[in-house]
Amino acid sequence: MPKLTFKIAERKDSELILEYIKKLADYEKRSDEVIATTKSIEKWIFDEKQAEVLFALEDEQVVGFALYFLSFSTYIGNVNMHLEDLFIDPEYRGKGYGKALLKELGKIVINRNYGRFEWTCLSWNKPSIDFYLSIGAEEKDWNVFHFTGDALKEFVNK
Repeated sequence: MPKLTFKIAERKDSELILEYIKKLADYEKRSDEVIATTKSIEKWIFDEKQAEVLFALEDEQVVGFALYFLSFSTYIGNVNMHLEDLFIDPEYRGKGYGKALLKELGKIVINRNYGRFEWTCLSWNKPSIDFYLSIGAEEKDWNVFHFTGDALKEFVNK
């Protein structure tokens, strides 16, 4: 029976982190939006410590990842873990690894006394939405808005 374990990424894993970011972007049909590089990952995750990555391993082979960072909730007056990305390689899906990775992240939230564990999901991604609801996650009524690139520059300079 395969054994699932987890490990926090280290600087030497920067290429692998980028590989998983690209896999997720491909799944989401957004590959053209990836501008991350190994250097930017090294800077922001390992030098500036603005995010962390947790890998899921089956028999010591990486099969998935989760990238997360802290946000702050004014209502609860505490930091939250915000899960930015979660991806399990397609050939390893259906084994409960996504749920196990979420549980491992939940343990980090509890052990570090964070206030909340949160994430967003693309509105078209019905399989993931159904999965999150099936494990008891609450769907909130917020819409996500953002500026990037030229749109941000245009807004700021108007």
